[in-house]
Amino acid sequence: MGEGRLPRWYFGGMGSAGAVFFTHPLDLIKVHLQTQQTVRKGAVSMGVKVVRNGGVLALYNGLSASILRQLTYSLTRFAIYDTMKNRITSGDSSRPLPFYQKTAIAMFAGAIGGFVGTPADLVNVRMQNDIKIPLDQRRNYKHGIDGIYRVFRDEGVQRMWSGSSMAVTRAMFMTFGQIALYDQYKQMLLQSGYFQDTVTTHFTASFMAAVCATAITQPLDVMKTRLMNASPGEFKGIMDCVAYTARTGPMGFFKGFIPAFVRLGPHTILLFIFFEQLRKNFGYYREPRKE
Repeated sequence: MGEGRLPRWYFGGMGSAGAVFFTHPLDLIKVHLQTQQTVRKGAVSMGVKVVRNGGVLALYNGLSASILRQLTYSLTRFAIYDTMKNRITSGDSSRPLPFYQKTAIAMFAGAIGGFVGTPADLVNVRMQNDIKIPLDQRRNYKHGIDGIYRVFRDEGVQRMWSGSSMAVTRAMFMTFGQIALYDQYKQMLLQSGYFQDTVTTHFTASFMAAVCATAITQPLDVMKTRLMNASPGEFKGIMDCVAYTARTGPMGFFKGFIPAFVRLGPHTILLFIFFEQLRKNFGYYREPRKE
């Protein structure tokens, strides 16, 4: 069922938004760990602290912004990647793209998606981190849209793209690690003769992609989180943030690695399982070429 169907341009955003419902608490804990300058708490103790201070629902602080981010960032990168891929191959799955072309398309799609999704990403980080700061300093955004509006109103358009250079760079490598590598691993598994286009294949390929994506993007993720959560003027630029983080040693760039993988692994797996089910059940067939 669904063999040979192609994904519609918005399936990636829908799959990502669906995955967020299950993985948002892990993402929130990751942000809390990354904004520590010295390692004081691990993932479990940080999660316990969040629940103790704000209750179980505190684990879902910023959920609306997280969903909004997926409907901008992930929707854009998937739409560009799949559209360009299908245009080049004419939607023919028997003509897979060479790996270098997948890489180039993924990096380009990631750059555009990262830029488009930066305002929602900024608000997402702030909403998740709000519980850590004093009451009189909290931003108290009602939801993602309110957060973007208030950043625009109070801090200006330019501030909406604070940390965009790091977000774009991270998105390029994340899209390569997730989408291009998933595509490649899935192709290799199918060509091996031991796998079919089933959930088992989707799970295996997405798990391998998640491992690679986490290792590639973790330092960039730490930098992006710090730049977005910083108060105006805290860092002069990217290199100032790099120097500040480096004071704690090389491992400072890998803070929150375990919760990052624990979060990214399930997110990537659920994303592609949802995405593939949407494709197989609601995708479209390539129209035959007219001679």
